[in-house]
Formats: sequence, C-alpha cells, structure tokens
Amino acid sequence: MSTFRFKHFEVRNERSAMKVNTDGVLLGAATEVFPTDRHVLDIGTGTGTVALMIAQRMASVCLEDWNIQGIDIDPPSATEASENFGNSPWGSHLEAMNMGLRDFSMKSMDEKYDLIVSNPPYYDNSLQAPSARRNVARHTGDPENPQGSEPLSYREILEYASVALTDQGRLSVILPSDQEKHLLRYARMCGMLPWRLLRIKTVERKSVSRLIVQFKRREAMAGTSVKEETLTLLNEGGKRTSQHASLVTDYYL
Repeated sequence: MSTFRFKHFEVRNERSAMKVNTDGVLLGAATEVFPTDRHVLDIGTGTGTVALMIAQRMASVCLEDWNIQGIDIDPPSATEASENFGNSPWGSHLEAMNMGLRDFSMKSMDEKYDLIVSNPPYYDNSLQAPSARRNVARHTGDPENPQGSEPLSYREILEYASVALTDQGRLSVILPSDQEKHLLRYARMCGMLPWRLLRIKTVERKSVSRLIVQFKRREAMAGTSVKEETLTLLNEGGKRTSQHASLVTDYYL
C-alpha cells in the first residue's frame, strides 16, 4: 500500500488519478486560513491532501464548527479522498463527493464558501497524459472528446467562485506561470482581484515556473493592494531553501 505520511495525517496514494505532488502541498501550505472561516471547498480534491492541510490549520485557528467539502469527478479519487478524510483526526469536518464542478454548482446553488481552493488542469490537448483518468484530472480537454468541452478549467473555477464566495471569501489556485496573464485577465472579468501572489521557481537561477494566486472579490479589495512574493524551492545543493522549509514545516516529517 502506498501511503504518504505527513506530521499529523496520512494520505493513501493508490487509486487517485493524481498522486500527492509538490504543487498540491505548496497550495495547501501557502493558502491563508482565517479564524472566521467556516466553509471551505476543494475543487478536484484528488487524494484529499490540500483539504487535509487546510483542515489541520482550521482545527487550530477556527473558533467554531467548520467543514470542508472536496469534490472530484474521478470515482476512485473521491473514494480514496473519503477514506483519507475518515482516517484523519478531523474526519467529522470533512466530506468527499464524486462530482464535477458543473453538477456540484447546480446541486449547491445556495451554498456560500469562505475559501475555495483548487489545483486545476493546465496542460493543453497537444500534451495528453497516458491515461484517460489522468487526462480528466490534469488536462483542459475531455478524454472522451479531446477537442470538446472542458471538464474543469480555471475559467470555470473563477466563474463559480464569483458567485459562491462570501463577501470576504477567497479563492486560491496554483497554475503554471505562463498562465498568469490569462488568469488575471479572466479573474477581473469575473469581478475577482489578486490579494496574494506567490511566484515559485525551482532554483534561483531558473525562471518562475508556478504561480499561487489568492483572489478576493473586487469590493473586498477596496483600499488594499496585492502582496507579491517569490519562493525558491531548492538551493544549488538540492536542499530545500529556508523559505521553503519554513512554509512546509508544519506538514512534512
């Protein structure tokens, strides 16, 4: 059995279309959690890693009852996430559902979230992954119809967040850096502005490869400006930088 062990929880990592990965861990660690947060949604939860990382922090800072829902269109992923949630110290606060965002949005039209997180698809159809399940988890095209509609994209996530977030709610996503211009432009069209922007590079001499953006509603950003930072993951010797180590210290063994 393949199990990834964090400090306070374990993630079974066998059946999900997407395994535990650096992008997800960085997203979970960098996303800010407020004591007033009550309802969180993880879109494309996979193994449930990001949701569990958020749960760990909510358990320590949130003063009242709280809950996290994780949705995934891939049945084995949703099942594995549910098992990982149940085996964690916060099982009663977590729920995994086998459902795509479109169906979920119709089912939960009245739900409002303080925080929405997602590690969305970003590869185009010219770079298809080997398996259909991985394509659904990681690409913007439908594996049954590669030229067809998108099962999940940052555009769909932004559109949903624009109606599902509370007035002070936030959306946190991670994407390749070459998507920054398109992401920010579409976010503005949806009435969302960047609140925190973290640019990630593997080593100092390389260019930025990833981007974690935390959005707020335009109205909630009145009188404030975006905070921009850069995170370098590794030093030239291949070890985690002090900045990286500090970010993940509450999670990695």
